[in-house]
Amino acid sequence: MRIVYGVSGEGSGHAARSREVLRHLRARGHDLWVVSYGRGCRELGGEFRVFETEGLHFATADNRVSKVRTVWENLAQVPEGRRRLQALASEVFEGWRPEAALADFEPMTAHLARRYGLPLITVDNQHLLRYVGHPVPRRLAGEAALARAVVRAIIPRPDAALVTTFYFGRVRNARALLFPPILPRDVREAEPASGDHVLVYLTRGSASALARLAELRRERFVVYGAGRTGEEGNLGFRPPSREGFLSDLVSCKAVVATAGFTLLGEALHLGKPYLALPMKGPFEQELNAFLLDETGLGRNGRRLTPEVLGDFLYRLPEYRERLAAYPRSDNRALLARLEALLSGA
Repeated sequence: MRIVYGVSGEGSGHAARSREVLRHLRARGHDLWVVSYGRGCRELGGEFRVFETEGLHFATADNRVSKVRTVWENLAQVPEGRRRLQALASEVFEGWRPEAALADFEPMTAHLARRYGLPLITVDNQHLLRYVGHPVPRRLAGEAALARAVVRAIIPRPDAALVTTFYFGRVRNARALLFPPILPRDVREAEPASGDHVLVYLTRGSASALARLAELRRERFVVYGAGRTGEEGNLGFRPPSREGFLSDLVSCKAVVATAGFTLLGEALHLGKPYLALPMKGPFEQELNAFLLDETGLGRNGRRLTPEVLGDFLYRLPEYRERLAAYPRSDNRALLARLEALLSGA
């Protein structure tokens, strides 16, 4: 079957998740064409055929999304986005003639699938907002409504939504199915251990968070994402490295990081208690951190204070006990369901 697969290029999580699905589909003999931008092109282009398009980007500083910069930088891409949409329609949808479409929060593929009458299947975590009942703190009610509207605007109604999640709430739509997060092979095959360090992953410019960590001198923190290397007191800064990062994740006693879905899923699978520091702006990160707290698998560190950090570390045994019952996944259930859906397309 000829399958066009739209993958969001914002961050690396979408590409990492989609790579596992793409490899499975290729092994099953399907003919694939990926549509992406940004990191999606860089991380998938060496292994799969990729059509480069334009997409939404977030401008960040000090663990916060700058709404003004985000709007202006994305507006600047509108003319090129229109040209790439027309080229995508002509070259891929009309010239190659796919038989089905998959989308991981990539709008051009999803909307063109509807225009050309193709079956559309989504594989992402964003459809939790749209199809799954979940609690929302009152202060975020307006943002939650806006986020649901954005998901509907970016992805028209799919024929099926395979929702990856660590929060298994009530499904509100028969088209939606819930699965644990999709994990890469290196995580699935890892043997977790409990060392004496805390793994930290932050966006550049998170000076205030680093200052809080430095104050807790009795703890050892291994830090990624800060844009520097070397040892500074109880902070050890590491350069970007998937192999090094995974090694430190597998052997750490806990994780302190932004509330991105991919790292959350990997850490919970490995049994690592998680203190989530949601970036200010993206509602998805706020919700991830809130639901993590609700499940008792970790702590929402929306306001990182010495008290919050100390309480999280004190409660590590409690979090580990809850994590023992967390559902581990080898991706097979989701991939089997996807194959069944494609067979009926």
